[in-house]
Amino acid sequence: MSPAADAATRTARRSTRFVAWVRAWRAGLVPFDELADEIAADEEHLVADAPGTWTDVPLGQGLPIFAKLRPDEIRLVLPAPGDPRGLPGPGELTGAALLAGEAVMTPSFGVVPEVRRHTSGSGVEFETVLWRVMPAPEHRPVFQMGAAEAEAQLTAALGEATARLTKLDVAQWKPELAGALQALRRPESTETLPPGFDPRSRRLFARASVLDQVLALAGTNAPGGAVNGYEAQQRDEALRPLTAACRQALVAACNSPLHP
Repeated sequence: MSPAADAATRTARRSTRFVAWVRAWRAGLVPFDELADEIAADEEHLVADAPGTWTDVPLGQGLPIFAKLRPDEIRLVLPAPGDPRGLPGPGELTGAALLAGEAVMTPSFGVVPEVRRHTSGSGVEFETVLWRVMPAPEHRPVFQMGAAEAEAQLTAALGEATARLTKLDVAQWKPELAGALQALRRPESTETLPPGFDPRSRRLFARASVLDQVLALAGTNAPGGAVNGYEAQQRDEALRPLTAACRQALVAACNSPLHP
């Protein structure tokens, strides 16, 4: 994978790790003491509006709100404009989740990440992730496809998108995208799931995590105006089904049944 594509793959959607590790904890497969570090990695994560708190608290102090939930009651949702599947009706939670493009849903509340960017006195830029808790009384999850179906859909969408981009001669005006899509047929990813997830879900998660970031790269225009409006429109149309399949793959992998 090209350096540009590789750089784009370093930050996965944060809700994927959140859901996977919290579900594994509730299944008794990982200790609570590991959760905050596994979710946050090297970032600063806080929780806002958690029941029983009066201010933003460190992630580890906010996670006990999941302590009474079963693993299958904790769900990843990756909504997009026109596709709010997995969210409750109109309201603050749905609006925030659509804006973020991700959320963690339970039968009684949702949690949405908000990235806050800061600049230190010395000019160093850094980010803080704030997980905002919002009520969702009596929320019921919608049907979702399993990992096997999601994997087949993703493979088909990747093949179709690659063929369409080849016809568009994307390699000439965005070579890093063309190379990244080809490399995804044999992806190398450091993204992994905690104990309890089966091999298919792990494979699907690794592949979709890389692809998700490549698609973020695809949505950016080349410097110097190398892509005109028509080319950008054609690129977006070619990638839209693949983007939807990628989101579905991540959801299917992270929400898949756990095995002791």
